[in-house]
Amino acid sequence: MTSIGGAEMVDWNLAVATATRLVRPGPEVTRDEARAVVAELRRHARTSERHVRGFTRMIPEGAEVPDTPVLVVDRAGWVRANVAGFRELLAPLLGKMQDRRAGTPGAGVLGAVGGKVTGVELGMLLSFLASRVLGQYETFAPLERDLSRGGPGAAAGGRLLLVAPNVVHVERELDVHPHDFRLWVCLHEETHRTQFTAVPWLRDHLEAEIQSFLGATEMDPAALLERLREAAQAFAGARPDAERGEEGRTLVELVQTPEQREVLGRLTAVMSLLEGHADFVMDGVGPEVVPSVAEIREKFQQRRATGAGRLDAALRKLLGLDAKLRQYRDGERFVRAVVGQVGMDGFNRVWTSPNTLPTKAEIARPADWVARVHGRGGEPGEGE
Repeated sequence: MTSIGGAEMVDWNLAVATATRLVRPGPEVTRDEARAVVAELRRHARTSERHVRGFTRMIPEGAEVPDTPVLVVDRAGWVRANVAGFRELLAPLLGKMQDRRAGTPGAGVLGAVGGKVTGVELGMLLSFLASRVLGQYETFAPLERDLSRGGPGAAAGGRLLLVAPNVVHVERELDVHPHDFRLWVCLHEETHRTQFTAVPWLRDHLEAEIQSFLGATEMDPAALLERLREAAQAFAGARPDAERGEEGRTLVELVQTPEQREVLGRLTAVMSLLEGHADFVMDGVGPEVVPSVAEIREKFQQRRATGAGRLDAALRKLLGLDAKLRQYRDGERFVRAVVGQVGMDGFNRVWTSPNTLPTKAEIARPADWVARVHGRGGEPGEGE
């Protein structure tokens, strides 16, 4: 792994240890109940595949697509899996930082200390997220049995994670039918798996965009500290810029370079498409296989909007999680509008190439995407 003077720039083991120590315990269940939940989630993951493929028509009947693992994990397992993914994705950036600092006096000591500090910070972030994620398609997961391992040399591939204690926690909190809710969650996550297995170029495109974003990272420590200082002042209301809308940005956005903001606009459009498509599919499939889908959606939307208190709301804003909620909403509106105008097969032209992906502006104005990709002659219901 990338290191300075033999010390890793991020102490990944410390990140895992910190997160697993700080993460909240899951809901109380007996051993038999836990086994039953795990077994049911696995069954739903298998049946969701058939429902999603039939509804989306992204994979022709009889076509072979790469298979990816489905893992039912606890909160600690989710942490280990994501640390492995981070190591895979951040390796080029950490290598760049290593080259920048190589030969600096005291680099070994600074690297060791900095790696531990970063490990603790990452662990704290993951501990916050680990109790909130219901499921995740890990696009950049290394294919290794040990979820805590991974690195630049690991074989890359996707895998579907379902976080059993979080699913149980939310279904109890919302007071919804457990069977229906578990299947509903699996439909969303299976849609993500279908997106990446049915569209061979999507993973490489997304990785290239992320690497472009990371490659534009400001490497000069003095410049980065200045951007952090300005960000802190903006959040405190001490900068005139805050009056012009900077107070609405997240900490991550405020320390970005102009190049990163351009890349982020494209990434935001792609993520809005993926998340909105998954929401559209889970609700579209729902009425036939999830009898209480309307009740689940209404209660779940309320939970998304309100969070779990002031601290939770503050952390969500700081980390940019509110922006992710907007991606669900805006992306779902885009998909619904396009399908309504040109049908499911017409919408599926979005997966043709990177050039047919919607821009951030087109996510807000679906008719512009239809005009660009289909021409003005697209008729409602085309492709149905």
